[in-house]
Amino acid sequence: MVSEAFIRQLEGYGLTTATILYHLPDHPGLLQTFIWQEYDLAPQFPMLVKFLDFWRRELEGPLHSVTVTHSRLIKPAEFKAVDGVFTLH
Repeated sequence: MVSEAFIRQLEGYGLTTATILYHLPDHPGLLQTFIWQEYDLAPQFPMLVKFLDFWRRELEGPLHSVTVTHSRLIKPAEFKAVDGVFTLH
């Protein structure tokens, strides 16, 4: 059986990591870090946008900043034409 994560990667999804800084509800002068990681589509990031919408709607800690990194784990192979053959001893 093939994992769901592998299938998503074949569909173009890549591992996305978001570092979310937010203000603590009881101490707004302090920032807390939350790391979110999911397979998502760049550059629209629909899964991350959905999560951040949930955060704004349901959680008390106001967002300060979000830093996003994205890496495609499976890419199409690159082929280059070979113009000659080199023989090494």
